[in-house]
Amino acid sequence: MDWFSAETLIALATLTFLEIVLGVDNIIFISILSGKLPPARQAGARRIGLLLAMGTRILLLFSLTWVVKLTAPLFALWSHEISGRDLILILGGLFLLFKSTHEIHARIEGEDEHGPERRAVSFAGVLAQIALLDVVFSLDSVITAVGMVDQVSVMVVAVIVSVVIMMVAAAPISGFVNRHPTVKILALSFLLLIGLSLLLEGFDHHIPKGYIYFAMAFSVVVEMINIGLRRLLDSKPKEHA
Repeated sequence: MDWFSAETLIALATLTFLEIVLGVDNIIFISILSGKLPPARQAGARRIGLLLAMGTRILLLFSLTWVVKLTAPLFALWSHEISGRDLILILGGLFLLFKSTHEIHARIEGEDEHGPERRAVSFAGVLAQIALLDVVFSLDSVITAVGMVDQVSVMVVAVIVSVVIMMVAAAPISGFVNRHPTVKILALSFLLLIGLSLLLEGFDHHIPKGYIYFAMAFSVVVEMINIGLRRLLDSKPKEHA
């Protein structure tokens, strides 16, 4: 394989971009979970979480035969054939729905970082939750990559490059999410949307990713306008004073 051919470089760039896009929801989830830890341990949790994501994806890439077999039906549920991939997507979707609902409830009820829930959170517990979601996000990403590129080496390089970029972006994204409570609720709402999408996809009801990304992008634009307006209103009393 010629690494410097136009076809290989285009495939690598496209797949890297796709891996980053598919990894944004993973970064948000890691940021929210790591935010429950003491500040000194949050950066380490984010780095290890992304390394786990990279390791999971690379292992799945080298297990292409097993991944392909996941599409074979295992059993029927309500006259619908469930494969291994469907089962993982359904369980992952249910976990996302439960976890997001629990996090939103905790913030609405005032169980913030100073409450008993914060003290009960352990570093290992956070990593276990991150690792569980990494499997779901990685499976979807790997199956997409397999459908786009034939060379496993190109897939591996794309995964490594995308994770390195996400490591650089994880800290500012995490800091921004933690500084703005409304953004955190919005991010958790995105995870609800993604969880529902995974659940429906597990039952062969595919929602085009473009619709989901458009809805998320529109919500982010509206929230950025709100944040800008709040800053403007907060600065006016100071100017009058």
